[in-house]
Amino acid sequence: MKRLILVLAALLPAAIWAQKLADIEKRVTEFTLPNGVSFVVYERHQAPVVSFFSRINAGGADDPKGQAGLAHMFEHMAFKGTTTIGTQNLVEEKKAMAAIETAYDALTAERMKTPKPDEAKVKTLEAALKTAIDKAGGFVDKERFTKVLEENGAVGLNAFTSLDETAYIMSMPANKLELWFALESDRFINPVFREFYVERGVIREEYRMRIESDPTGRLINEMLSVAFATSPYRTGPAGIPSDIDSYRMADALAFRRTYYVPSNLVIGIAGDVEPAEVKRLAEKYFGKFTGGPKPNRLPTKETPQQGEKRVAVESPSQPVVAIGYKRPSALDKDDTVFDVLSSLLSGGRTSVMYKELVQDKKIALAAQSIANFPGAKLENLFVLFLVPNAGKTIEDCEKAAYEIVERMKKEPATDEQLKRVKTQIRAQLVRSLDSNSGMAQNLATTKALFGEWRTLFTQLDELDKITAADVTSAAKKYLTSKNRTVGFTVQPPKEEK
Repeated sequence: MKRLILVLAALLPAAIWAQKLADIEKRVTEFTLPNGVSFVVYERHQAPVVSFFSRINAGGADDPKGQAGLAHMFEHMAFKGTTTIGTQNLVEEKKAMAAIETAYDALTAERMKTPKPDEAKVKTLEAALKTAIDKAGGFVDKERFTKVLEENGAVGLNAFTSLDETAYIMSMPANKLELWFALESDRFINPVFREFYVERGVIREEYRMRIESDPTGRLINEMLSVAFATSPYRTGPAGIPSDIDSYRMADALAFRRTYYVPSNLVIGIAGDVEPAEVKRLAEKYFGKFTGGPKPNRLPTKETPQQGEKRVAVESPSQPVVAIGYKRPSALDKDDTVFDVLSSLLSGGRTSVMYKELVQDKKIALAAQSIANFPGAKLENLFVLFLVPNAGKTIEDCEKAAYEIVERMKKEPATDEQLKRVKTQIRAQLVRSLDSNSGMAQNLATTKALFGEWRTLFTQLDELDKITAADVTSAAKKYLTSKNRTVGFTVQPPKEEK
């Protein structure tokens, strides 16, 4: 029955869909505290649960120069606790944490000595730093913050860092609403970055696993560094190993002062709540959150591309090719056109790439398009990912993909194709809003990105207006060889015996 409802919702005529959106709007309440924290609240009383999505409008693209991956640290610090939760003795813990910084300063000074450091002294100082870290760790009530939440019914505790944002997620019983406000505000207002250097090592290990040891991750990482010459999107949120190994607690505190400020925080709440009570608790707990002005740093713009770029990455694994075309940000008027174009190419088994490359010609094992990659706030890439079938090559996939792209420029999509993909996009939105967590995330993200949560729905008006001519026009304008970056894996050369 649930699946049927989703399909029927996707097929609704525009006028009826608009009425449905009007019904949703009646359930949404938004407000902004005097300090700048924004809330978007959706009432859904079917079950006594509520989901939360706290979004800081800063991610990997905001990492300071020389500190790539620093935004990611905050995801790891999110569950380390506060001045009241997570410590066995705050006074002594703070002394121990200060001792870590003193030991680190001494080690750094010795390592920087010219013409060269005293290696014996370096080893002694390294041992002293480890001792200081271990001592501070002895005051940590490990994972206490998480345990308090889970003991009170929290599920889905998570956090993530993208190039555009850092988000903190959970769901709780509705009768624990005030507890969530108390704990969530506490970790924004009174965080303690305990075990900072331990987690820095964890982040370095994640980089090794996701990029250095993952052929696809390594390919994407290399491709971005080639595709973007000046944009902060050229470095993924995982960071750069040498940067990860070197940033310090002071760097994280400076980042927090800049980006973890009230006006840079949007919170989405969806579930069994009363808006008036949410606002009362927001004022009580988040009203104490202070900080500087909303960050207004303009990111470095990408320089115009002057021709195709290519990058080959050695890997003994299954071959993969990624073809990326520069495209404008999600704020551009053509954004929804790229969603339609992506669905035409790889939206299910009736899509052009799947039917032609995977099903009929069997050139590819998999073929996928992504409308925004690796982020959305800035100029990004429209990407095609292809995996060659047995007996086929990267070159076969590339050639077949370009033939389809060229055809998209010349042969307008049929009315039937446009109707199908518009139905798919509407259905995807309905599915994403079906859960409390999906609703909270969508409302907060849209509010932060566009400044207006209703854009989540008004985009459907733009979707209805898109014509086949709009799609071919966008393909002609953006899907060009001059605008293209191609990344692919190649087998490493055989070692000579």
